[in-house]
Amino acid sequence: MRHARRRVVRRGARVAALGGLLLGGLMVTQALASEPSGAQAPGGTAAKSVSRTGTTLVSRLGTARTAGTWIADDGTPVVAVTDRSAAAEVKAAGARPKMVSHSMAQLKSATHMLSSAPKVTGTAWAVDYRTNQVMVEADSSVSASDWSRMKRLAGGIGDFVHMQRTQGKFTTRVNGAQPVFSTSGRCSAGYNVTKGQAEFILTAGHCGPGGTLWFSDNTGQTQLGRTVTSEFPGDGDFSLIRYENGQQTPGDNVVAIGGGRGVRITAAGDPIVGEKVFRSGSTSGLHDGEVTALGATVNYPEGTVTGLIQTTVCAEPGDSGGPLFSEGIALGVTSGGSGDCQAGGTTFFQPLTNAMAALGVQLTGQSAASPAPAASNSTPQGAAIAPGSAAPGSVAPGAVQQMGATDSADGLIAKLTDPRNVGPGLLVIAGSLVALVATRYIRTEQERNAYRRAYSGTWG
Repeated sequence: MRHARRRVVRRGARVAALGGLLLGGLMVTQALASEPSGAQAPGGTAAKSVSRTGTTLVSRLGTARTAGTWIADDGTPVVAVTDRSAAAEVKAAGARPKMVSHSMAQLKSATHMLSSAPKVTGTAWAVDYRTNQVMVEADSSVSASDWSRMKRLAGGIGDFVHMQRTQGKFTTRVNGAQPVFSTSGRCSAGYNVTKGQAEFILTAGHCGPGGTLWFSDNTGQTQLGRTVTSEFPGDGDFSLIRYENGQQTPGDNVVAIGGGRGVRITAAGDPIVGEKVFRSGSTSGLHDGEVTALGATVNYPEGTVTGLIQTTVCAEPGDSGGPLFSEGIALGVTSGGSGDCQAGGTTFFQPLTNAMAALGVQLTGQSAASPAPAASNSTPQGAAIAPGSAAPGSVAPGAVQQMGATDSADGLIAKLTDPRNVGPGLLVIAGSLVALVATRYIRTEQERNAYRRAYSGTWG
């Protein structure tokens, strides 16, 4: 009876160990299958390489022979050119030339003429590289008389100035990613930056003028910092909030994307037309879209802002100052736009590299000697955090990680229960292998002892 019980226990242990091996294998397979596509190693990416090819050609050929560069749907860099010789050079460099009628010099001249005319609130314009036109948009607040006046102005410039109406109103998007509060409203932290030993939050300039006091809670109990410099309206939309003395700072840049997860930011870079980008904000969460124009001018009710990035990413009031990024590269902070995340719309962003250069700061965690990539990459840094969700397309936001106190017991439990973590599966496999070896060893020892007892019995 005792032997029968032992056999049952051994068989049960072996079955459990084999089951553990199967379970561990499934856990590892699931973790590998769910690994974010954006979690690539730092360094070069296809998007960065493509961006450099196009921008290098435009720089070399000049604005009189080119009219911008963008990424085609198939990922090929396209360069607009005005002569066959330039087209041949573009083709030889591995890019795709597109013959156009107007050079960048002509297109920029048209935007300068628009900027010199009396300002009309609710209008915006930018060069559309792909159509070789200057696109002028007017929101619903522009009157019929102002619209007619602008149409006459555009007609005098040339037929390459295209006029169109857009839904909603061009407004700044106060509130945001990691919410910060002041007496004038709610905004978003953009990125953590440093200047010497001082640490700051870089966010939108329209969030508040110099001297604005900020809190990390809406009750005004926890003081976060104070705005020390601000640009808005004018040549940009950016500001710096200096952390209060004694305020604990994150020390890196991680953009939250909802579900307790964040995207690690490795560096700052410049976008390219056609690039897939992501925006995070506390009102609407994580959303994606495409860069449609660079150097855009927007006439907000508060004044005119120039040099902005124009995109198809949606945004809503409360998303201002939130980060724009792609594949772990910080590109800008949310300025304003029209529409919402139900109907869609146009959103403009302050280019991050321009703001950092004007302010003399660098991303926290990035050395001063670190080069800024041209388009996209992936790895650590953040102050901008925002809950939300989105359905990212073929290009990922960047390397995704769990957010929060990773050194705490809660952080350990979160890691162990995360289906994307291969560690628990490997632990189950290792434990199952140990159990199999142990049951085999115990059985062998029991058989050896039984033999010894039987053998010694034959000798009396």
